[in-house]
This record gives sequence, structure tokens and C-alpha cells, in this order.
Amino acid sequence: MAIHALLHRVAETGRATVPFTLDGAPASALAGDTVLTAVLTQAAQLRRNEFSDAPRAGFCMMGACQDCWIATAEGERLRACSTFIAPGMALLTGRGEA
Repeated sequence: MAIHALLHRVAETGRATVPFTLDGAPASALAGDTVLTAVLTQAAQLRRNEFSDAPRAGFCMMGACQDCWIATAEGERLRACSTFIAPGMALLTGRGEA
């Protein structure tokens, strides 16, 4: 089953690419993208809600609501809406977890 991106880039496509991994798979974003933008241009969700298991994709988009936390492969939690993507980041959405 193919996973479709929630966001589709329509402008600013000329920026340099930034490689990262998403759930262990290679992915790329554009320089200056937030982690939220980087993930949602690759996937349909940012993470799963820890209480209901419902898909989450951010809410306020300005760092006030706590809905955009995402885990790194190293176990760190990042606020995706206010953290910029960096080369080599390894991000986990929880899609593959039971």
C-alpha cells in the first residue's frame, strides 16, 4: 500500500536538498524546511497519538499546542513545527509500530 504525502510543494522548489531518513527509508527535504514540512511532504502523518493511536499532523503550526512532537531514531523528541530539518536526521513517525 502506497503512503501519500499530506503536503504537496507548489513553490520554492529551487532550494538545495537536505537528505534525511523517515522510518528508516531515505527521504529528502529542501533547505529551510521545518521538520513538519519535511515529513508531511513525504508522508500522510507526523506521528500517532499516544492515547488514541489516531494519526496526527500538527495543529497550531507555531509551537504552542504540543501536537507536533516527533521522535528521532536516537530517542530524542523534537517539536516538528519549530525545528529545521538537518542533513542526516533520522525521524520516526510510529507508522510501523504495533
